[in-house]
Amino acid sequence: MGQFQDKKCRLNFRLWGLLAVALASLVLAGPARSARAEGKNVLKATLDNGLRVVIVRNTLAPVVTTEINYLVGADEDLPGFRGMAHAHEHMMFRGSPGLSEDQLSTLISAMGGYFNADTGQTVTQYYFTVPASDMDIPLRIEAIRMQGILATPALWGRERGAIEQEVARDFSDPEYVFFARMTSKMFAGTPYHHDPLGSFSSFNRLTAAMIRKFHENWYAPNNAILVIVGDVDPASTLEKVTTIFGHIARRAVPKRPAVRLQPLKPQKTMRLASDLPNGTVYAAYRLPGFDSRDFAAGLILADVLDSRRAGLYAMVPKGKALSAGFEVEMLPKASVGMAEASFPKGGKGGALLEGIKAVIAGYLKKGFPDDLVEASKRHEIAEAEFGKNSIYGLASIWSQALAVEGRSAPDDDIEDIKKVSAQDVDRVARKYLDNRTAISAILTPSPSGKVKSGQLQSMKKGGESFISKQAKPVVLPPWARKVFALPRLPVSTVHPVVTIFPNGLRLIVQPESISNTVSVYGRIKNNPGLNVPEGEEGVDRILEGIFPYGAGKLDRLGLQRALDGIAANESAGTNFSLSVLDKYFDRGVRILSENLLHPALREGPFRIVQKQAAATLSGLLQNPSYLSKRALNAGLYPMGDPSLRQATAGTAASVRLAGLKSYYKNTFRPDMTTIVVIGNITPDAAKTIIGKYFGRWRARGPKPVTDLPPVPMNKASSAVVPDPGRLQDDVTMAETLGITRKNPDFYALNLGSQLLAGGFFASRLYRDLREETGLVYAVRTVIEANNTRSIFGVLYGCDPGNVSRARKIIRRDLQQMREALVSADELRQVKVLVLRRLQIAEANMAGIGQDLLGLSVLGLPLDEPERSARLYMQMTGEQIRAAFMKWIRPDDFVNVTLGPEPR
Repeated sequence: MGQFQDKKCRLNFRLWGLLAVALASLVLAGPARSARAEGKNVLKATLDNGLRVVIVRNTLAPVVTTEINYLVGADEDLPGFRGMAHAHEHMMFRGSPGLSEDQLSTLISAMGGYFNADTGQTVTQYYFTVPASDMDIPLRIEAIRMQGILATPALWGRERGAIEQEVARDFSDPEYVFFARMTSKMFAGTPYHHDPLGSFSSFNRLTAAMIRKFHENWYAPNNAILVIVGDVDPASTLEKVTTIFGHIARRAVPKRPAVRLQPLKPQKTMRLASDLPNGTVYAAYRLPGFDSRDFAAGLILADVLDSRRAGLYAMVPKGKALSAGFEVEMLPKASVGMAEASFPKGGKGGALLEGIKAVIAGYLKKGFPDDLVEASKRHEIAEAEFGKNSIYGLASIWSQALAVEGRSAPDDDIEDIKKVSAQDVDRVARKYLDNRTAISAILTPSPSGKVKSGQLQSMKKGGESFISKQAKPVVLPPWARKVFALPRLPVSTVHPVVTIFPNGLRLIVQPESISNTVSVYGRIKNNPGLNVPEGEEGVDRILEGIFPYGAGKLDRLGLQRALDGIAANESAGTNFSLSVLDKYFDRGVRILSENLLHPALREGPFRIVQKQAAATLSGLLQNPSYLSKRALNAGLYPMGDPSLRQATAGTAASVRLAGLKSYYKNTFRPDMTTIVVIGNITPDAAKTIIGKYFGRWRARGPKPVTDLPPVPMNKASSAVVPDPGRLQDDVTMAETLGITRKNPDFYALNLGSQLLAGGFFASRLYRDLREETGLVYAVRTVIEANNTRSIFGVLYGCDPGNVSRARKIIRRDLQQMREALVSADELRQVKVLVLRRLQIAEANMAGIGQDLLGLSVLGLPLDEPERSARLYMQMTGEQIRAAFMKWIRPDDFVNVTLGPEPR
């Protein structure tokens, strides 16, 4: 919540293309001034109060996303109060007249908990994803919030602590620090010079009255666009929207600040310390924004530069960089394009920076190849079709197009993109890519300090109260009470067809006709800790890195050219995937099979990847984040456990090509492989094509063991991993459990875990750590289990001085889960949350595919979500208490702190 728009997102999602349909018009009576239907699936309207409404029918699942976009963001922050729009976004969740903070958080949880908000440079967006039958609930919430917010001094005082933790988190990220400094230089003297996040000083001076005034100025229906996407009837949905929003009066909106771009001047290269394992160099350029006639050509320019066939990425196989590419952050009046590359710890960042600038200069001199321009255009157009595969993703696409880019529909750019030529790209590149004024940076890795380990002091004593304040039952408004009733068991729309081929390969096919696309998700079950030969640790890393270097008779460039020819995205390895238009499915699977079954296990690619793996490992073993994960595992598992095996630069360098081939042969086997196919294809057609290319694949020798042995319960311990660049401590508390994934108590523990942190302010840890105390920005619980092991954990970030206080509150809440029954209201609320979440999970094709794959690998039935729903529906408070009493040990956590020494 409150994140600035992703600085690394290329925003291809804005190009969702509608089917070619004739436009029809209709006029509705009532407060809707006009409505226009674009085919049977899209309806646009403007209410008399100025609220623009777009309704898009998508029948992937009985789910709907509502996303309201207010045309206000960081640009409208008052001078000296950066982050005001962001602070207001936070306070929208602290209640409004007619809907208290407790009522709002209870409703958010009851609807399934899929919600968020983002403050961007020019827009602030609030979205809910809920079962379609509950659509009126988020609409009523947004109508109430549009009319006012509470934002009392007391509420702002509590929320300020949470938002300051968000600031501390982001300023602990070296890439964010670079981006913030870069934009302040790129856009000096304009509203773009600061991003939406805000600062400690501005939040300390910001008052509740100022936040309420900001709402009064900007949160008007005539300054908003409401997007609704899902399994709804557009006409009746518009009637509902008109009833709920039509009475809200329009208001005058202040004049927006002008963006007057200043000429760029040469800048000194920024040099920043980084806690990342590898160094990074950036060269940032000002590119055309959405409003420019050069925008489409600028978009293709960015795509070409990011291609794996282009000059930037070519530095990787030449051994000059570990990775390289081009990213873009787009705004109305200008965009930021960033060439970036990474180098190993101890490498020469300055030389690499000059290398990426030389690549840019080469293109300016020689021009861009026609075939790369055409390939980028094909990918952009194909990406538009993939946008239909997620209900909430599609809502974001429409919101981006209308509210951020000022388009009338996401496909407005398609025709412009089709017209882009290599000459257009050359012209735009020469106009905008100026190495003399590029803003450059070198982020150099800094090692962690010495890890401090020890036994954790007992938390049973101290000044912290161990009696948690019980949440009082919340009385909901009459229009909202239906959502708190236990829903009927969700009926799944996922009915996969399973085939086991004679070679042992398992194929799962889920037909979906929402788009003309097909996706493949696959996994080869393996475990390097058990399967890598002694002394060859790192061979698995080398193997994973070698797949992009060729497939069968195709070399690296030939492989990527074949994928570009069908606008497909493919990734090979023990986890593999393919996304392709349905008409190219056969060709896509052929390329994928060649890459998986005949990778480039040749001396040339092997030497390149081996050297990169060794260099990466050298930095990784000094990286604070990685060391914190090592410290956690060392506390959880006994000495000598396979999970603790460590690859080093030395072991990676000792691997030979023959050893790599042997590891590949032993690991890549059809009888250890599961493939999920989901999309516009029949089970028979998928079976035929998968069988055609994978059916002759053969396994040799016995199956490798991939399940780790069970482990004893861990003992309490603590470790502090210093990270000089962090302002905030990142804390992980975890312990091993004595269950497996198939143990019936898993479901009781999971339900209890959701009660602790799954429902935002309506969950216990959020209420105690954020809503009441402002100690954290976010807290989450995890329970992970497989066939032999399981862990339970709590993760949070906070100021070093508050680590111990937050930990005591967490222990208190866990102890209470063991000792006291959850209330009837809480039990019903968490059941409603989990049951609705199961239904919402089917609103995204990628999620469906990954879930089916995960269930299959664990050996669980593919209808496990429906089975679990029945278990959750019948579960009692005593079952939850008994499971926590039996398995959760509040005094045995391994506590790992990443960052400054806790005080």
